[in-house]
Amino acid sequence: MQAAVTEKSRKGLRKGLYLIPSAFTAANAALGFLSVIYSLRGFQANFVDSGLAAVYFDYAAKAIGLAILCDILDGRVARMTKTTTEIGVQLDSLADVLTFGIAPTILLYSWAIGVSFSEGSQFYNLGLFVLFMYLICGTFRLARFNIQATRPRVLMEGAVKTDKKNFVGLPIPPAAGLIAAIVHYSPLPLSSYPQAHTYSLLIMILVAILGILMVSTLRYSSLKTVGTGKNSLYLILVVAGIGMLIWLYSRYVLLGLSVIYVSHGLIWYLGNVLFSRRANESAIVSVIEVTEKSIQK
Repeated sequence: MQAAVTEKSRKGLRKGLYLIPSAFTAANAALGFLSVIYSLRGFQANFVDSGLAAVYFDYAAKAIGLAILCDILDGRVARMTKTTTEIGVQLDSLADVLTFGIAPTILLYSWAIGVSFSEGSQFYNLGLFVLFMYLICGTFRLARFNIQATRPRVLMEGAVKTDKKNFVGLPIPPAAGLIAAIVHYSPLPLSSYPQAHTYSLLIMILVAILGILMVSTLRYSSLKTVGTGKNSLYLILVVAGIGMLIWLYSRYVLLGLSVIYVSHGLIWYLGNVLFSRRANESAIVSVIEVTEKSIQK
């Protein structure tokens, strides 16, 4: 009888573990919702008090940053407790569309595009188009990830085989994280600056680049294997140090970390191209030297 009760309690505990990743996913969606609300409040406040608008925009950016943390913990906890489910993967992607797709576009519109350009102008319409394409590219990136996660082999259409250590294309959370880090670094609406149009155009170029990187086939480190080896203790020290730096210098540290992650895939690709080219040139030179020696003989 006692063994039966113990087995039943274990099953109950096991079912309870499945709720933990879903709780982080729900928190992710909730933070995305709050980010949208704060962005809209900031857009309204900009017409009255730009300082108050900056406070709301900063809240919206911080909500996206906290959502990235929830998204990371969601996957980590699911893998550690072995509670990964297909519905959990789909639910996580739907939450990501809201938090890292819709919320950043609303934030950028309220903070830059909508307050810098007159409605109906060419640059205003161009800004809407760029934000829409960012959302579409991010949604496509999530759909491709889900397909590759459920079908790990090479697809008939020629999709790249999945690699647990790397992502194919820039994940949407870091893309949204860079946008949030920029707003957190300077939350004052761009309309408050004399170069508002120039800054807004630069933001539009950055958003277009992020969209291209998301649908590209560049490799980005997934960081899933970090902390799983014998040196996990050192990872705790690193995380603690980074956490303290973020607490003290969040504007600079978060922006720096975002730039490093978003750019490392492109740098990695360019490095591989240059290395491969040099290797091919060395191989060609070696073949030529061997051929010349054989001719001389």
